[in-house]
Amino acid sequence: MSETIIEATAIKKTLGRGAGEVQALRGVDLALRRGELTLLMGPSGSGKTTLLLVLGCMLAPSSGILTVCGTPTSGVDKEGLAKIRRDHIGFVFQSYHLFPTLTAAQNVRLAVDIRGEHGRKAKKEARKALSMVGLEQKADTLPGELSGGEQQRVAIARAFVANPSVILADEPTAALDGNNGRTIMRILADTAHQRERAVLVVTHDPRVIPFADRIVEIEDGLLVGTESGGPERLHFPKTAAFRP
Repeated sequence: MSETIIEATAIKKTLGRGAGEVQALRGVDLALRRGELTLLMGPSGSGKTTLLLVLGCMLAPSSGILTVCGTPTSGVDKEGLAKIRRDHIGFVFQSYHLFPTLTAAQNVRLAVDIRGEHGRKAKKEARKALSMVGLEQKADTLPGELSGGEQQRVAIARAFVANPSVILADEPTAALDGNNGRTIMRILADTAHQRERAVLVVTHDPRVIPFADRIVEIEDGLLVGTESGGPERLHFPKTAAFRP
């Protein structure tokens, strides 16, 4: 069995207080393994993004045990959690989160800068990451001059320029058309399979199913099923799919 990078055991998360209190996660067990692309699927409000933020050490669980690369996160202070994120986790979000006044290469370099690496080496690593997503020729281009698919590819380059053990992607194809969505999913699948990373894609988009090794379904804060991915799991016309 592949190495487990992140393991969540009996994770619960309560959001809000008083009359507005919501139990977003109600006892989740999930392991993310090296070399595997996992889809976390469920309807809006099911707890998908909350679980991603907990797995990424952005939200602390109300109870349960979270382990990242063999290190339990319970009792770790904010600086310690920031170090875990910096050393082991790359994030990709639907809205890209690129700085509009920075070039593609400068946006990617931010992830290198926070590790304390600057100068020529940082520039080289940023351009190498952009090359991996097919955008080396756009290194000096501002985000506003890039298409949505290109901006998402810059965001992915930024996520793995620091060589994280796991990539957590929240709805990375939701704002993209079929061609760009297929490109993004191929990059994420290659990251899992060829670069031996654990990849979790949170989505409600069934078009991404052909790229998954495993599909985990969540509903009302509970995992309700796990199945193998691939084209055989498609339940809609194949013309709508992001076929690999």
